[in-house]
Amino acid sequence: MNPNNLPTLDLFHHRTPLQLRFNDVDVLGHVNNTVYFSFYDTGKAIYFSDVRGKSVDWKHVDTVIANVNCAYIAPIFFGEEVEVLTTCISISEKSFKLLQMIREKNTGEVKSLCETVMVSYNPDTMTSQPLPDEWRKMLTDYEQRDLSKKR
Repeated sequence: MNPNNLPTLDLFHHRTPLQLRFNDVDVLGHVNNTVYFSFYDTGKAIYFSDVRGKSVDWKHVDTVIANVNCAYIAPIFFGEEVEVLTTCISISEKSFKLLQMIREKNTGEVKSLCETVMVSYNPDTMTSQPLPDEWRKMLTDYEQRDLSKKR
């Protein structure tokens, strides 16, 4: 993930508008960096519901976050209209990688980029497991491109 080499908008098929709250803003007048992760989680939750075509049952989790890398590019200020864009960029044996971008909706200014590795998880054994074919199909169908991890 290189903030100097921004992904093009055509890579993203999913957008989630975000609501800024007054308490998201810190003493410097911009959205606190820790809030960005809540924004990314909101984008992921709605993305997964749309990819799966149904609401996600959060009591039966079958994927977990294994790694998150966030690049802060520009501050978000209270009153800006921001959205989070989400896409799946690759699928491997037990995981898939999401790319997300927060941007100002009206100007298109990119505020942040985030890559998240999601691992297929068996809650009974509390271990990773091969990514089910159902997940592979849903992600590939939604993104309409080959997501096989290139090595």
